[in-house]
Amino acid sequence: MTKMYTTAPLPFQGQKQNFIKQFKEELSKQRAPALYVDLFGGSGLLSRTAKDIHPEATVVYNDYDNFRERLQAIPKTNELLADIRVLVEGIANKSRIDNDIKTQIIDRIAQEKGYIDYITISSNVLFSQNYANSIEALKKESFYNRVRKSDITLADDYLDGLEIVSIDYKQLFEMYKNHEHVVFLVDPPYLSTDCTTYKNYWRLKDYLDVLRVLIGQKYFYFTSNKSSIVELCEWIETNTGGVNPFYEATIVERKTNINHQSSYTDIMLFKWTTTTT
Repeated sequence: MTKMYTTAPLPFQGQKQNFIKQFKEELSKQRAPALYVDLFGGSGLLSRTAKDIHPEATVVYNDYDNFRERLQAIPKTNELLADIRVLVEGIANKSRIDNDIKTQIIDRIAQEKGYIDYITISSNVLFSQNYANSIEALKKESFYNRVRKSDITLADDYLDGLEIVSIDYKQLFEMYKNHEHVVFLVDPPYLSTDCTTYKNYWRLKDYLDVLRVLIGQKYFYFTSNKSSIVELCEWIETNTGGVNPFYEATIVERKTNINHQSSYTDIMLFKWTTTTT
């Protein structure tokens, strides 16, 4: 493989393109373990990066959201976007699309048979960071001209070399938790953020359950300051004597701007030892 991906080939809610530089740096500092297991594979960007930095390592990518199907549909998605591009011709970039043109776009989408990559389509016609999973959801939204000017590049090599599974993260963890040289990549949906495009609905209990996989393991864990999960674990450790899964973990922070009015802090925590207290 010759291409080094710094972002996923298709839009994906929560992909880690803003943290790839720091992630690569930390991976490069360490001797490659025998195994990386990406519990919440998402767009596959963490798995792809781990394999590129340490090609001799085994990297297990949990494609629970079926990103593979979206990659395979790129030619069809390009055809659909090409037709939408014609419909929005003359509309300024990022400007609102009037209802007549919106109706024509919806009608064009409705003509498609079989699989439609609604996440990619919606990223081209909805306001930044907004996504829809169905034509019914699209109909409820205001449209904006964010249609890309060229085709999406084919990404047939994107998942090359990865071992791909599609199972619940808890089951995957049980399969590898006792492997001596495993490092878990843990990037669950963020607490207190929009999780529209994820397959399952996440409750507070679900977010906290994820922390169990960190205890006694080597890992990279991703969160944001919106979740306050790091502070919560520190409080539990200080006030109850409970185990803090982030004990002795290294923390890296990066400010992310959503738009000119709002931002949040992305957080990466990692630990290369199995110390728990």
